[in-house]
Amino acid sequence: MVADHRYEALANLRSVLSTITYPLQLLAEAPVTLFRWAESNLAGRETLRAENARLHQENLLLQGRLQKLAALESENTRLRGLLESSFKVGDRLLVAELMAVDLDPYKQQVLINRGSTSGVYEGQPVLDADAVMGQVSQVSPFTSTVVLITDASHALPVQVNRNGLRTIAVGTGRVNALELPHLPNNADIELGDLLVTSGLGGRFPPGYPVAQVTSVDHQPGRPFAEVLATPTAHLDRTREVLLVWTLDRAPKPEGTGQAPSGAAEPAKEP
Repeated sequence: MVADHRYEALANLRSVLSTITYPLQLLAEAPVTLFRWAESNLAGRETLRAENARLHQENLLLQGRLQKLAALESENTRLRGLLESSFKVGDRLLVAELMAVDLDPYKQQVLINRGSTSGVYEGQPVLDADAVMGQVSQVSPFTSTVVLITDASHALPVQVNRNGLRTIAVGTGRVNALELPHLPNNADIELGDLLVTSGLGGRFPPGYPVAQVTSVDHQPGRPFAEVLATPTAHLDRTREVLLVWTLDRAPKPEGTGQAPSGAAEPAKEP
Protein backbone atom coordinates (compact mmCIF):
# COMPACT_ATOMS: atom_id res chain seq x y z
CA MET A 1 0.00 0.00 0.00
CA VAL A 2 2.93 2.32 0.84
CA ALA A 3 4.57 1.53 -2.47
CA ASP A 4 1.30 2.05 -4.32
CA HIS A 5 0.71 5.32 -2.49
CA ARG A 6 4.18 6.66 -3.18
CA TYR A 7 5.07 5.15 -6.53
CA GLU A 8 1.58 4.25 -7.95
CA ALA A 9 2.83 0.74 -8.56
CA LEU A 10 -0.72 -0.62 -8.93
CA ALA A 11 -2.10 2.19 -11.11
CA ASN A 12 -1.97 0.11 -14.26
CA LEU A 13 -3.66 -2.76 -12.53
CA ARG A 14 -6.42 -0.53 -11.26
CA SER A 15 -6.93 0.84 -14.75
CA VAL A 16 -7.22 -2.66 -16.20
CA LEU A 17 -9.63 -3.75 -13.48
CA SER A 18 -11.70 -0.56 -13.98
CA THR A 19 -11.95 -1.26 -17.67
CA ILE A 20 -13.00 -4.84 -17.03
CA THR A 21 -15.65 -3.93 -14.43
CA TYR A 22 -17.10 -0.91 -16.34
CA PRO A 23 -19.61 -3.01 -18.34
CA LEU A 24 -20.69 -4.72 -15.13
CA GLN A 25 -21.21 -1.30 -13.55
CA LEU A 26 -23.29 -0.17 -16.49
CA LEU A 27 -25.34 -3.33 -16.36
CA ALA A 28 -25.96 -2.84 -12.64
CA GLU A 29 -27.06 0.77 -13.15
CA ALA A 30 -29.16 -0.01 -16.25
CA PRO A 31 -32.50 -0.58 -14.41
CA VAL A 32 -32.18 2.71 -12.55
CA THR A 33 -31.17 4.57 -15.70
CA LEU A 34 -33.96 2.99 -17.72
CA PHE A 35 -36.52 3.85 -15.05
CA ARG A 36 -35.41 7.48 -14.93
CA TRP A 37 -35.44 7.72 -18.75
CA ALA A 38 -38.93 6.20 -18.93
CA GLU A 39 -40.19 8.51 -16.19
CA SER A 40 -38.74 11.58 -17.91
CA ASN A 41 -40.02 10.48 -21.32
CA LEU A 42 -43.54 9.83 -20.06
CA ALA A 43 -43.60 13.14 -18.23
CA GLY A 44 -42.42 14.85 -21.40
CA ARG A 45 -45.11 13.15 -23.46
CA GLU A 46 -47.83 14.16 -21.00
CA THR A 47 -46.52 17.71 -20.98
CA LEU A 48 -46.47 17.81 -24.78
CA ARG A 49 -49.95 16.28 -24.96
CA ALA A 50 -51.34 18.82 -22.52
CA GLU A 51 -49.56 21.64 -24.35
CA ASN A 52 -50.90 20.39 -27.67
CA ALA A 53 -54.45 20.23 -26.31
CA ARG A 54 -54.13 23.76 -24.92
CA LEU A 55 -52.77 25.12 -28.20
CA HIS A 56 -55.54 23.34 -30.11
CA GLN A 57 -58.19 25.01 -27.95
CA GLU A 58 -56.52 28.39 -28.31
CA ASN A 59 -56.37 27.88 -32.08
CA LEU A 60 -60.09 27.14 -32.20
CA LEU A 61 -60.84 30.24 -30.15
CA LEU A 62 -58.64 32.40 -32.35
CA GLN A 63 -60.22 30.98 -35.51
CA GLY A 64 -63.67 31.78 -34.11
CA ARG A 65 -62.60 35.31 -33.30
CA LEU A 66 -61.02 35.65 -36.75
CA GLN A 67 -64.28 34.58 -38.40
CA LYS A 68 -66.16 37.16 -36.33
CA LEU A 69 -63.65 39.83 -37.28
CA ALA A 70 -63.97 38.84 -40.94
CA ALA A 71 -67.77 39.09 -40.67
CA LEU A 72 -67.48 42.50 -38.99
CA GLU A 73 -65.04 43.65 -41.66
CA SER A 74 -67.41 42.56 -44.42
CA GLU A 75 -70.33 44.25 -42.67
CA ASN A 76 -68.28 47.41 -42.25
CA THR A 77 -67.42 47.34 -45.96
CA ARG A 78 -71.10 46.94 -46.90
CA LEU A 79 -72.18 49.76 -44.58
CA ARG A 80 -69.46 52.02 -45.94
CA GLY A 81 -70.73 51.25 -49.42
CA LEU A 82 -74.26 52.14 -48.38
CA LEU A 83 -73.00 55.36 -46.78
CA GLU A 84 -71.19 56.34 -49.94
CA SER A 85 -74.32 55.56 -51.94
CA SER A 86 -76.40 57.79 -49.67
CA PHE A 87 -74.19 60.76 -50.56
CA LYS A 88 -74.53 59.95 -54.27
CA VAL A 89 -78.31 59.56 -54.14
CA GLY A 90 -79.05 62.82 -52.40
CA ASP A 91 -82.60 61.83 -51.35
CA ARG A 92 -83.71 60.89 -47.86
CA LEU A 93 -82.69 57.34 -46.98
CA LEU A 94 -83.17 54.64 -44.37
CA VAL A 95 -81.02 51.52 -43.94
CA ALA A 96 -82.86 48.21 -43.49
CA GLU A 97 -81.72 44.62 -43.10
CA LEU A 98 -83.00 41.48 -44.81
CA MET A 99 -84.89 39.14 -42.50
CA ALA A 100 -85.98 36.41 -44.91
CA VAL A 101 -85.92 35.41 -48.57
CA ASP A 102 -88.92 33.92 -50.35
CA LEU A 103 -88.03 30.34 -51.26
CA ASP A 104 -90.68 30.11 -53.96
CA PRO A 105 -88.72 29.59 -57.21
CA TYR A 106 -91.32 31.61 -59.13
CA LYS A 107 -90.99 34.66 -56.89
CA GLN A 108 -88.13 37.06 -56.23
CA GLN A 109 -89.11 38.67 -52.92
CA VAL A 110 -87.41 39.46 -49.62
CA LEU A 111 -88.58 40.57 -46.18
CA ILE A 112 -86.94 43.56 -44.47
CA ASN A 113 -87.06 44.79 -40.87
CA ARG A 114 -88.69 48.17 -41.54
CA GLY A 115 -92.40 48.89 -41.74
CA SER A 116 -95.01 51.61 -41.55
CA THR A 117 -93.76 52.75 -38.13
CA SER A 118 -90.56 53.80 -39.93
CA GLY A 119 -92.48 55.57 -42.69
CA VAL A 120 -92.17 52.82 -45.29
CA TYR A 121 -94.91 52.89 -47.95
CA GLU A 122 -95.99 50.60 -50.78
CA GLY A 123 -94.14 51.27 -54.01
CA GLN A 124 -91.12 52.75 -52.23
CA PRO A 125 -87.84 52.27 -54.16
CA VAL A 126 -85.27 49.93 -52.60
CA LEU A 127 -81.55 50.03 -53.46
CA ASP A 128 -78.33 48.38 -52.42
CA ALA A 129 -74.94 50.09 -52.51
CA ASP A 130 -74.73 49.72 -56.30
CA ALA A 131 -78.13 49.94 -57.96
CA VAL A 132 -81.90 49.47 -57.81
CA MET A 133 -83.04 46.26 -56.12
CA GLY A 134 -86.82 46.56 -56.29
CA GLN A 135 -89.75 48.19 -54.57
CA VAL A 136 -91.88 47.67 -51.49
CA SER A 137 -94.99 45.62 -52.29
CA GLN A 138 -96.51 45.04 -48.83
CA VAL A 139 -96.14 46.95 -45.58
CA SER A 140 -96.87 45.93 -41.99
CA PRO A 141 -96.06 47.95 -38.86
CA PHE A 142 -92.56 46.50 -38.39
CA THR A 143 -91.69 44.62 -41.60
CA SER A 144 -92.12 45.03 -45.33
CA THR A 145 -92.03 42.79 -48.37
CA VAL A 146 -89.82 43.90 -51.25
CA VAL A 147 -90.37 42.55 -54.75
CA LEU A 148 -87.09 42.45 -56.64
CA ILE A 149 -86.68 43.78 -60.16
CA THR A 150 -86.05 40.21 -61.38
CA ASP A 151 -89.48 38.97 -60.22
CA ALA A 152 -91.53 37.77 -63.19
CA SER A 153 -94.36 40.13 -62.24
CA HIS A 154 -92.16 43.24 -62.06
CA ALA A 155 -91.63 45.79 -64.84
CA LEU A 156 -89.47 48.87 -64.56
CA PRO A 157 -89.21 51.85 -66.96
CA VAL A 158 -85.56 52.31 -67.90
CA GLN A 159 -83.46 54.11 -70.45
CA VAL A 160 -80.09 53.46 -72.04
CA ASN A 161 -77.64 55.77 -70.34
CA ARG A 162 -75.59 56.16 -73.53
CA ASN A 163 -78.30 57.57 -75.77
CA GLY A 164 -81.47 58.00 -73.67
CA LEU A 165 -83.38 55.19 -75.44
CA ARG A 166 -86.42 54.34 -73.29
CA THR A 167 -87.84 50.86 -72.74
CA ILE A 168 -89.20 48.51 -70.07
CA ALA A 169 -87.07 46.04 -68.11
CA VAL A 170 -89.13 42.97 -67.18
CA GLY A 171 -88.18 40.37 -64.59
CA THR A 172 -87.54 36.85 -65.80
CA GLY A 173 -87.84 35.03 -62.48
CA ARG A 174 -84.05 34.48 -62.51
CA VAL A 175 -81.95 36.49 -60.10
CA ASN A 176 -79.34 37.34 -62.74
CA ALA A 177 -81.46 38.28 -65.75
CA LEU A 178 -83.82 41.01 -66.96
CA GLU A 179 -85.56 41.08 -70.33
CA LEU A 180 -86.17 44.09 -72.57
CA PRO A 181 -89.04 42.75 -74.70
CA HIS A 182 -90.28 45.87 -76.48
CA LEU A 183 -87.21 47.15 -78.30
CA PRO A 184 -87.52 47.38 -82.10
CA ASN A 185 -85.18 45.18 -84.08
CA ASN A 186 -83.29 48.25 -85.32
CA ALA A 187 -82.97 49.88 -81.88
CA ASP A 188 -79.63 51.45 -80.99
CA ILE A 189 -78.59 49.23 -78.11
CA GLU A 190 -75.23 47.52 -77.60
CA LEU A 191 -73.54 45.04 -75.30
CA GLY A 192 -72.34 46.75 -72.15
CA ASP A 193 -74.90 49.57 -72.26
CA LEU A 194 -75.91 50.73 -68.79
CA LEU A 195 -79.63 50.87 -68.07
CA VAL A 196 -80.85 53.48 -65.59
CA THR A 197 -84.28 54.40 -64.27
CA SER A 198 -86.08 56.77 -66.61
CA GLY A 199 -88.34 58.33 -63.97
CA LEU A 200 -91.48 57.56 -65.99
CA GLY A 201 -94.38 56.38 -63.87
CA GLY A 202 -93.34 58.54 -60.92
CA ARG A 203 -92.20 55.70 -58.68
CA PHE A 204 -88.45 55.47 -59.25
CA PRO A 205 -86.51 58.74 -59.50
CA PRO A 206 -84.52 59.05 -62.75
CA GLY A 207 -80.87 58.14 -63.03
CA TYR A 208 -80.58 55.15 -60.70
CA PRO A 209 -78.44 52.31 -62.17
CA VAL A 210 -80.47 49.19 -62.91
CA ALA A 211 -78.64 46.70 -65.15
CA GLN A 212 -76.07 46.19 -67.88
CA VAL A 213 -76.91 44.77 -71.28
CA THR A 214 -75.32 41.34 -71.73
CA SER A 215 -77.08 39.94 -74.80
CA VAL A 216 -78.48 41.53 -77.98
CA ASP A 217 -79.97 39.39 -80.74
CA HIS A 218 -81.27 41.15 -83.87
CA GLN A 219 -83.13 38.53 -85.90
CA PRO A 220 -84.32 39.51 -89.39
CA GLY A 221 -88.04 39.21 -89.91
CA ARG A 222 -88.92 39.80 -86.25
CA PRO A 223 -90.31 43.12 -85.05
CA PHE A 224 -88.46 43.13 -81.72
CA ALA A 225 -84.90 42.33 -80.74
CA GLU A 226 -84.15 39.82 -78.01
CA VAL A 227 -82.23 41.73 -75.34
CA LEU A 228 -81.14 40.51 -71.90
CA ALA A 229 -79.46 42.46 -69.10
CA THR A 230 -77.83 41.56 -65.80
CA PRO A 231 -78.88 43.56 -62.71
CA THR A 232 -76.13 45.75 -61.31
CA ALA A 233 -77.37 45.22 -57.74
CA HIS A 234 -76.18 42.14 -55.85
CA LEU A 235 -79.64 40.66 -55.44
CA ASP A 236 -78.46 37.29 -54.15
CA ARG A 237 -75.83 38.56 -51.69
CA THR A 238 -76.96 41.88 -50.24
CA ARG A 239 -77.90 41.93 -46.55
CA GLU A 240 -78.47 45.66 -46.05
CA VAL A 241 -80.66 47.80 -48.31
CA LEU A 242 -81.54 51.45 -48.70
CA LEU A 243 -85.13 52.66 -48.59
CA VAL A 244 -85.41 55.85 -50.63
CA TRP A 245 -87.76 58.77 -50.19
CA THR A 246 -87.75 61.12 -53.13
CA LEU A 247 -87.39 64.80 -52.40
CA ASP A 248 -91.13 65.41 -52.86
CA ARG A 249 -92.15 62.72 -50.36
CA ALA A 250 -91.07 62.78 -46.71
CA PRO A 251 -91.13 59.65 -44.53
CA LYS A 252 -94.12 59.04 -42.30
CA PRO A 253 -93.82 60.21 -38.69
CA GLU A 254 -92.25 57.69 -36.30
CA GLY A 255 -94.81 55.63 -34.38
CA THR A 256 -97.71 56.21 -36.79
CA GLY A 257 -98.91 54.43 -39.85
CA GLN A 258 -100.24 57.60 -41.53
CA ALA A 259 -98.48 59.50 -44.24
CA PRO A 260 -97.66 63.13 -43.51
CA SER A 261 -100.13 65.68 -44.78
CA GLY A 262 -99.54 66.69 -48.34
CA ALA A 263 -97.69 63.48 -49.22
CA ALA A 264 -98.89 62.16 -52.56
CA GLU A 265 -99.62 58.50 -53.09
CA PRO A 266 -97.07 56.77 -55.32
CA ALA A 267 -98.06 56.55 -58.94
CA LYS A 268 -98.76 53.09 -60.29
CA GLU A 269 -96.07 51.59 -62.45
CA PRO A 270 -97.11 51.14 -66.10
